[in-house]
Amino acid sequence: MGRLITAIISVLLALPLCAAAAPEPKNVAFGECGKTFAMPAEKLFYLTIASANANRFKIDEIQSKKAYVVFIAADKAFLAAVSRIDKNNSFLRITPADNSYYFAPEIVRNVFKYIEINAAQELKTLPPRG
Repeated sequence: MGRLITAIISVLLALPLCAAAAPEPKNVAFGECGKTFAMPAEKLFYLTIASANANRFKIDEIQSKKAYVVFIAADKAFLAAVSRIDKNNSFLRITPADNSYYFAPEIVRNVFKYIEINAAQELKTLPPRG
């Protein structure tokens, strides 16, 4: 038993420690920054906020009347704007605030992916604390 544990530990110590590499920035096409979702605009707005939070982006500003969120990812500010198409469809556009489309495309893709994964979830109003 002692030899087995020693063998496992030596194998683990021999493995190189790989840190997750940061996504490489590149020029992102404007068309990749928007997506249509089959859900009401209000739900898409809340899922956009939840996605920014889940991706550990710093939320800088939330404007519910105009349906936009400003968040900071990789030291760059982004504007996520939700537009209503009709009752059951809405559009999300995520653009860099400085209008420079040189950034890691995973920032936008991860927001869209989170929304797609959680689209079936029902919105719930949480009771106040206390």
